[in-house]
Amino acid sequence: MNSYFLKTTHTAPLAIYRIAIGLMLFISILRFWIKGWIYELYIKPLHFFSFYGFEFVKPLGNYTYVLFFVCAIAALMVAFGLFYRTAIVMLFFSFTYIELMDRTTYLNHYYFMSLVLFILIFLPAHRYFSIDAKRRPSILSDQIPQWNIDVLKLMMVILYFYAGLAKINSDWLLSALPLKIWLPSRNDLPIIGTLLSYQATAFLFSWFGCLYDLTIAFLLWNRRTRLLAYLTVVVFHVLTAILFPIGMFPYVMIVAALIFFSADFHLRIIDFLNKLFKCPPTFIRPNVRFTFKPAVQKVMLIGFALFFLVQLIFPFRYMLYPGELFWTEEGYRFSWRVMLMEKAGYAQFTIKDATGNFAVANNNEFLTVLQEKMMSTQSDMILQYAHILRDYYAKKGFKSPQVYVDSYVALNGRGGKVFINPHVDLAKESDSFSTKMWILPMNDEIEGF
Repeated sequence: MNSYFLKTTHTAPLAIYRIAIGLMLFISILRFWIKGWIYELYIKPLHFFSFYGFEFVKPLGNYTYVLFFVCAIAALMVAFGLFYRTAIVMLFFSFTYIELMDRTTYLNHYYFMSLVLFILIFLPAHRYFSIDAKRRPSILSDQIPQWNIDVLKLMMVILYFYAGLAKINSDWLLSALPLKIWLPSRNDLPIIGTLLSYQATAFLFSWFGCLYDLTIAFLLWNRRTRLLAYLTVVVFHVLTAILFPIGMFPYVMIVAALIFFSADFHLRIIDFLNKLFKCPPTFIRPNVRFTFKPAVQKVMLIGFALFFLVQLIFPFRYMLYPGELFWTEEGYRFSWRVMLMEKAGYAQFTIKDATGNFAVANNNEFLTVLQEKMMSTQSDMILQYAHILRDYYAKKGFKSPQVYVDSYVALNGRGGKVFINPHVDLAKESDSFSTKMWILPMNDEIEGF
């Protein structure tokens, strides 16, 4: 281990990673802005669903545009290596704040990006091919500790491998669900559209997707299989982008996977980019080694060890909860479970009190279409919405309002079943990490991880 932590490598892979992630995030923010999603998702709604423990994170009204602007500028500053330390902290906090504003918009790749940005705070990604290094030649370095690159690789190994483990379940492998539901809806695509109607295609995609996630990071890490593996990454994620509307995630993964390539490969990219910037040879190949002070490196290594220990354990927290994970979703988020289920739900809320007041909530008056869709299948969002209704009707004159819900959920093509106990007053329940005893059982088990 001591020998490993003394190893050095060229800084070029870290510099290219910094540039790629910064530009991808800038494009993502710009895309959000142009499509009007900032207004639709974070300003227009009357209510928002906060994450448990992060209730203080709320949309900022019209100032949400300022938050996105700060995030976009910080992303550009990171890409160019301008005031990097300040920029990467700004980018991490602004991006993560955006991610936490509304549980409705949760996506695994937002979580992945927050973790990557957190890691980059501690790495010397600005010491090579950056404006900072141009302004301050004293920080210019083209050799850094090898583990600075490997922590980014390890983050991708965890993402892919855990996503593969999650696919080892009976619905995915033995029933090709939910791909058997999704793929036929894209049979209008040219060339491959007809094939998507066959069940065999769904099974082929399911098994290949599982095998891909379980092995791809290790194949990328191996020099002999790297090129073929990367071509597979490109084909896989481009196909995913065509078939499923999941935004920038496929392209983020394509550029992030470049971190596995050798320093020579990244140096060729640097030389190509330098044709635009025309930096002197001494800037491109200064032959200067950067090392952390021993005490600093020791603290950082302990910190990263704890960080990755959490990343390895946290996805398995679902084992602490009874019931079917895909049904209850207790422990589902932040565990790299990507596109594993198709859920549809219906939820009608009744509000009453001891004086005889009675009302049936019209969800459209409180929630957007997307919010209602997501809320109707997720127990913690149902509870939070019940509290929104409780507070609203208390202001309307209801005395200690009681809130009940009639809810039905269909999972992966199964028939709809009652989801929440209709006799439980959700106004009196509180959110926590404890098991939600008012979720009714599915009475059907999905075998696997």
